Amino acid sequence: MDTLTRLRFSEGDLTVAHAPTWLAALPEATGNRASLTFPASAYASVVLGLRARGDAYVDEARAFVPLTLTQTRSHQPRGYQKEALAAWHAAGRRGVVVLPTGAGKSFVAELAIALAKRPSLVVVPTLELVAQWLRGLASAFPELALGQLGGGVRRLGDLTVATYDSAALTMREVGNRFGLIIFDECHHLPAPVFREAAECALAPYRLGLSATPGDDPDRQAQLGELIGNLVYEQSITELRGAFLADYDVIQVPVELDPGERRRYEAARGHYLSYLRGAGFKTDSADGWQRFVREAARTREGRAALDSFRLQRSIAFEAAAKFDVLLRLLERHDRERKLVFTQDNAAAYRVGRHCLLPVITHHTSAAERRTVLEAFKAGALRAVVTSKVLNEGVDVPEASVAIILSGSGSVREHVQRLGRVLRKHGAKRARLYEIIAAETTEVGTSERRRAHRAYR
Repeated sequence: MDTLTRLRFSEGDLTVAHAPTWLAALPEATGNRASLTFPASAYASVVLGLRARGDAYVDEARAFVPLTLTQTRSHQPRGYQKEALAAWHAAGRRGVVVLPTGAGKSFVAELAIALAKRPSLVVVPTLELVAQWLRGLASAFPELALGQLGGGVRRLGDLTVATYDSAALTMREVGNRFGLIIFDECHHLPAPVFREAAECALAPYRLGLSATPGDDPDRQAQLGELIGNLVYEQSITELRGAFLADYDVIQVPVELDPGERRRYEAARGHYLSYLRGAGFKTDSADGWQRFVREAARTREGRAALDSFRLQRSIAFEAAAKFDVLLRLLERHDRERKLVFTQDNAAAYRVGRHCLLPVITHHTSAAERRTVLEAFKAGALRAVVTSKVLNEGVDVPEASVAIILSGSGSVREHVQRLGRVLRKHGAKRARLYEIIAAETTEVGTSERRRAHRAYR
């Protein structure tokens, strides 16, 4: 028995003792035939290779066994959800599924858990999502024990939900406990600090979920390595009308008043003058970062950075924007509305000006829950936020989104649109984008609208 190939898990690694010669030739292998070491994520390929060649082995690595479970959801999966599950299964139960916000990604995950019948770990970005997933899993699989990693809780269950931070910190110890690992909002995973959550897990079955994975080839390649390739995708445009609310996107240009225009042009002129004199080009992320880094070293550079911030703030918070906002709030008085800003300071100013509740990352969990429950019940009909409701929070059904200011991120803009697309009867959603004319906001709007949802 001692000469049999043995698989062991330790500190996030898969150790293969008495390995067959062919295993030593695999790119991930280190060591020698007596004891090869692989990242834990290589477990599936090693086991499948041993089985394909008929090599006998003893598996002492995995600490999970099949589950007996029944999914208790009463509603049936939609056609595209069945297709997503079938595509994931056909790809060896590994891969990424892309569905818009409101299209039922978490239900696809429940279907995957029911199909895999293995202890499962769901990894999410925020504690708010941990609580949300735990509620959903308790309803879908009431007979299973639930666990949590994060928020001061360390408890493993048949189904466990963890934050990305906690998963990365603990996977070297618990990475052999799960047969299926699900990464919600999986576009976060390639970040260096989070990769260990995938690399140190044995889980042969892997599912990534995202509404906005992005089109960066490098990030896509990393997701393919850590989870599996994209196996299924449906876009907003493909689901609108039938499964998501149909919608209109309306741009509302406003003019700066004379005083704002003078201040804007002066601030922008000072900023551009510094760029030209210093030879900076900020039309790339690297160029912008270099400018910020260098500007911090001199008084002139800091003044130029202050001018950049001032001209942006003037455009973001033009007086005419507040006039339009008030008219829109009145026009859609009986509908639920979400007002989005670029930063917290702007959100709080809107809240004070319009006497509306504000949710930012500073808002306590209890206050956020109270506001969203009142919003859901209709006691509140408008909420202001910056970025914290872009993703990772279960926002009650709303039909109007108003973008007062935002970044040039396509992902952010699609996420904000997705917040008003949950299907509810014959609802038609509206996204208003209020833009300060003849400012840099015009170009910012063009960049973030580079998505088929806006064509």
